[in-house]
Amino acid sequence: MPCRQCRSSLDRPGDYCLVCNTANADTVVLELDRDRARVSALDEETVLGSRVITTTPERDGEAAVIELRNFVGLIADDVRRKRPEEVYVTGDRTVIDHVRRALHYPLFRITGEDAIQSVIERRGKPALEEVHASLSDTIGGSHTTLIGDRDGRRAIETVAAHPHVKKLVPGPIDAGGSSSRTGVRAKATRSDTNGNVRLLVRDGSSVQENRVVTTAYDRDTGERVRTDLNEALTESGLQE
Repeated sequence: MPCRQCRSSLDRPGDYCLVCNTANADTVVLELDRDRARVSALDEETVLGSRVITTTPERDGEAAVIELRNFVGLIADDVRRKRPEEVYVTGDRTVIDHVRRALHYPLFRITGEDAIQSVIERRGKPALEEVHASLSDTIGGSHTTLIGDRDGRRAIETVAAHPHVKKLVPGPIDAGGSSSRTGVRAKATRSDTNGNVRLLVRDGSSVQENRVVTTAYDRDTGERVRTDLNEALTESGLQE
């Protein structure tokens, strides 16, 4: 593919041209599985090209650490070559988290069976702001006691660590009622009209309702954040 400005040959479609310092792609879409990644470069609604990167996951030990680091490094390198304005991502949460740390780029999560089409449909809509704050800054309020001991704190911290969560305010614990279920379960509830949700954490018959302030701006974007939060809780083994 030639550069759109100076027509110099680019190594890969959508690469930033180092000859005339021109960006050829404004968006990168990442579809990340644990053993396979597809990196697609877009210019507005035109797909310039896609590149597939594969790996063979190691099971444990130092070999697994090195394998994942190398896989993520190849993905991050392909993104940097484009110097895009926006990066959208879907897929395996572990890989996404590692890519986010490697890139230091805001990654906007998307849903839907066709990732590229989902991105095209979202063009022109405001992207959700990402929050980069410590857990101690995100979690706060007048109620400092958390339900469920270690697992309850893990549920709270899983939600508070999400990049679209600005604040998590723990609520009072209601110890009434009865339940035959044991163990800690957590669930993010339906978004309100401002894009904020509630996190319900249950431990036996006790429940704590926590207010979650997100960067979403309406019910639709709040529902996207809610789905993402519940996916994270499921992966942590805490989903109700």
